[in-house]
Amino acid sequence: MRKVDVHRTIDEARFNRFHLNVLFWCALVIIFDGYDLVIYGVVLPVLMKEWDLTPLQAGSLGSAALFGMMFGALIFGPLSDRIGRKKVIMITVILFSGVTFLNGFAQTPTQFGVMRFIAGLGIGGVMPNVVALMTEYMPKKIRSTMVAVMFSGYSVGGMTSAFLGMYLMPSYGWQSVFFVAGIPLLLLPLIWIFLPETVGFLLKEGRKEEAGRLLARVEPSYSPAAGDDFHLVTGKGRSVALVALFQNGRLASTLMFWVAFFSCLLMVYALGSWLPKLMNKAGYELGSSLSFLLVLNFGAIFGAIGGGWLADRFHLRRVLTIMFAIAALSISALAIRNDMVVLYLLVAIAGATTIGSQILLYAYVAQYYPLAIRSTGIGWASGVGRLGAISGPMLGGALISMPLETNFLAFAIPGAIAGLAISMVGRSAVHAPEEEENLAFVGETGKLEVD
Repeated sequence: MRKVDVHRTIDEARFNRFHLNVLFWCALVIIFDGYDLVIYGVVLPVLMKEWDLTPLQAGSLGSAALFGMMFGALIFGPLSDRIGRKKVIMITVILFSGVTFLNGFAQTPTQFGVMRFIAGLGIGGVMPNVVALMTEYMPKKIRSTMVAVMFSGYSVGGMTSAFLGMYLMPSYGWQSVFFVAGIPLLLLPLIWIFLPETVGFLLKEGRKEEAGRLLARVEPSYSPAAGDDFHLVTGKGRSVALVALFQNGRLASTLMFWVAFFSCLLMVYALGSWLPKLMNKAGYELGSSLSFLLVLNFGAIFGAIGGGWLADRFHLRRVLTIMFAIAALSISALAIRNDMVVLYLLVAIAGATTIGSQILLYAYVAQYYPLAIRSTGIGWASGVGRLGAISGPMLGGALISMPLETNFLAFAIPGAIAGLAISMVGRSAVHAPEEEENLAFVGETGKLEVD
């Protein structure tokens, strides 16, 4: 019988049409995920006026989706380790797309908040799963770059949300931008057909032939044969997945990942929710203030892809530490009065180093944890980080009556904290002996066994 090292086959594969297919569908899902999330910052100035919301009420309403995202990440991250990435991605797309569409029919702040919470379950749940799927299929030498390219779809979605808001809301009202969010529902059959399940999950389920066919698409030089033994280091130890995050030297790194996620997401959602309103307060008209949100997400694309390219050549920890330091400086500089060109440049740099860093954080966590606890690690880091995301809009609401400079300085401090935390993460994960030796393989029986 021939032994096939699944990890090595995937790691050393050349980028081909199969990888492009995975990248395309994951990026498309993230584009709409980003659209549905950023949409609140786009409609916020209009909602505050139409429903006579106080800044604190508006901040609390903005946090409804973020509460949902926290629970979504905690629930759907570990769930996919049990039922597969593909099924969970389908469930979460239905949640965030369908409920965001229905959000356009909300008549009261309460209705709006409840639907944003439910949509948030899907928005938060899909992120750890597309990251895990990309990480498990991309060649090792370009893995960080490809995850970053995929996640830059989040910024494309945010830009699309701001762009459509500028042109649809004056004529069709704030509801129109929510109706656009229903488009992914039409794409569900295509997502089901073209998005693959992971080889690791198929082997765990005893679906040897499917796993072999997928592996042949990943690396065309491999030709499946009856009796192949598929060896896959799962990193599965004796503990449950959540407990394993803190074992074998991972305790400090897991906690630092959580601190970094909290701080980074606080910056991202504070800026995403309040930047248009702050610029509106500074004297810019609504259309002009929304353009800052457009620039913020445009900068994030360059930050994510450029940071991913650097991370594949240097260590992710070093790249992220530097990016967080730049984020703190650029946001602080927004507190200083500048001409428009400098202001747009600073906003773009802030987007590159906040949203871009968030994307690279997902890639770092995905590469740090072993396969058996990967989605759990991503899900919990993202879920705990959502507390920062929830705090961001609330912090902005509490500070909106204070001078503009105070708001931006408050948004910058978490950047310094995140940079310090990520600098303390271990360079690589440590595995217990039973994790290193735990090779899952499928032989002639077609059942998952342990070597």
